Amino acid sequence: MSERQREFEYTRDDFDFLRKISNDHSGILVPDDKFDMFYSRLSKRVRLYGLANFKQYCQYLQNNPEQEFTEFINAVTTNLTSFFREKHHFEYVKNTVIPEVLKKNSTSKKIKVWSAGCSTGEEPYSLAMTLLENVPSGWEIKILATDLDTNVLQTATTGVYNSDRVDGLSDHTLKRWFKRGNGKNANKVKLSKELQSIIHFKQLNLMKAWPIKQHFDFIFCRNVLIYFDRDTKEQLAKRYGDLLATGSYLFIGHSESLHQLDTDFDLIGNTIYRKVK
Repeated sequence: MSERQREFEYTRDDFDFLRKISNDHSGILVPDDKFDMFYSRLSKRVRLYGLANFKQYCQYLQNNPEQEFTEFINAVTTNLTSFFREKHHFEYVKNTVIPEVLKKNSTSKKIKVWSAGCSTGEEPYSLAMTLLENVPSGWEIKILATDLDTNVLQTATTGVYNSDRVDGLSDHTLKRWFKRGNGKNANKVKLSKELQSIIHFKQLNLMKAWPIKQHFDFIFCRNVLIYFDRDTKEQLAKRYGDLLATGSYLFIGHSESLHQLDTDFDLIGNTIYRKVK
């Protein structure tokens, strides 16, 4: 985007100031090629407050953190997801992880899962469908779903999506888990209350303290590590490992790897890791 096409003056200094705040808060690295993305995501905030340029927005953000900071983080956080994204992970959960957990937890009859970086909710809902379809009745299933962005969590909590979000799902899945809207909601679908009842959505900054005391049977943290530097990735992998028993699983994104990091995990499948110590 050229300077002439921009509604507001926006300089490299503005970008550097804003990306430093983002990094300090979230640990997310913001490369130079996100310059235009920051402008497009934040120009609506500049317009909302009737500011003349991005320098004024930087000053406003600095002077009014309680009012604006959450909206700023929501605006610059990237959220891209879909139901059953990277389908091989859900097949592995169905065919390998669930049978192992049913055997391991046969006494407690409880399954606990964490979807870290859940975005608008498609991932935890996909996990919920997989678990409810393959775990015997009488078991207690709990899914913790967290994200930094409060806006996407609001969407996730409602369980309502545009109908094009479910294109490609099987008739069986659509009939069992989704209710189509009518009238003014004709282009919407809503997830079943049964799915919603086993998922707890919560805002969480992975760079801060985690108010989590429980252990999980497996963790999904997909397309999150890619935004962090090596030391932060290593730190996160260690913290995830602390919440998993030996033999439990960590699933990461298709373009991510724990290769050459000092972790307690071994790669045992396509972006599937198992805790070994």
